[in-house]
Amino acid sequence: MSHGVPNAAAQAVLVKSEPMPADASVVRGYDFEGALDYDALMRSLYTTGYQATSLGQAIGEVNRMLRWRLSDEAIFLGWTSNLTSSGTRETIKYLCKNKMIDVLCTTAGGVEEDFIKCMKPTYLGDFALRGKDLRGKGLNRIGNLIQPNDNYCDFEDWIMPILDAMLREQNEEGVKWTCSSVIKRLGMEINHEDSIFYWAAKNDIPCYCPALTDGSIGDMLYFHSYKNPGLVIDVVADVRAMNDESIKVKRPRKTGIIILGGGVAKHHICNSNLMRNGADYAVFINTAQEFDGSDSGARPDEAVSWGKITMDAKPVKCYVDATIAFPILVAETFKKNFEPRA
Repeated sequence: MSHGVPNAAAQAVLVKSEPMPADASVVRGYDFEGALDYDALMRSLYTTGYQATSLGQAIGEVNRMLRWRLSDEAIFLGWTSNLTSSGTRETIKYLCKNKMIDVLCTTAGGVEEDFIKCMKPTYLGDFALRGKDLRGKGLNRIGNLIQPNDNYCDFEDWIMPILDAMLREQNEEGVKWTCSSVIKRLGMEINHEDSIFYWAAKNDIPCYCPALTDGSIGDMLYFHSYKNPGLVIDVVADVRAMNDESIKVKRPRKTGIIILGGGVAKHHICNSNLMRNGADYAVFINTAQEFDGSDSGARPDEAVSWGKITMDAKPVKCYVDATIAFPILVAETFKKNFEPRA
């Protein structure tokens, strides 16, 4: 090597590159020179790198999903309760109001927070607010959101007469309640156009919630069991109904899954799709990691090993807060496919 550079060092640093494939994507972000073009900005996500590229891939996967959806596919949407507490609720409501989703799955908080917001608002707070101070004021913190405890008191006043009526119908008319039928009943009772579950009930979109007792609804059921005991909610009938949502989509029809966050909603949807040997399209949006072996953090390829996503699918996991990613994804997929711009 010339100029006295040690040969070993030169060989280590100046390793010869192999040619890149002809179809390799070039990294390039959006150029803000000139008039702002939101469509071009969104398209540039794919070539920006890191999680911008993951979000671009998720948008592409959902658009592939929707091309089938328009010709008789079933799409499952799952989310965690914190997203109903947040403004993501309005995005989910839009999908239900316009019949863009076929099956819903969430947690107890994902259900009750929707109804509570129809009565009183949730407020912006701060992550740094001290729990001790808030507890003394009857304020509950959800991240940087504040839910006054009085909101849950109002929720109790609203739901208790409904539970009484459901018990009468069970005893006098033989009505058999499941978690999904309870949610549908509450959606009809709330009768409020801001509600996710009002539109789900109106459009006959089922919502499954195997952990319905794990939240304020569970507290209300607990109190009701003392005040007016005997109400029975059948979870076995619901797991059968949830699994049948997948089984009834006979191939070559396809299923697609979009899951925001992790936990029971993520697994319940994936496990339902196991019953048909896997979903054909899948997008996970969450910030959980896989190193602890949790299902919440598991990447889609782990679901492939279980048969919950098909082996030839092209699933995407996007490591982004769903409050950021999901509105962008909906704008670039559902909104454009179902409501073309003028």
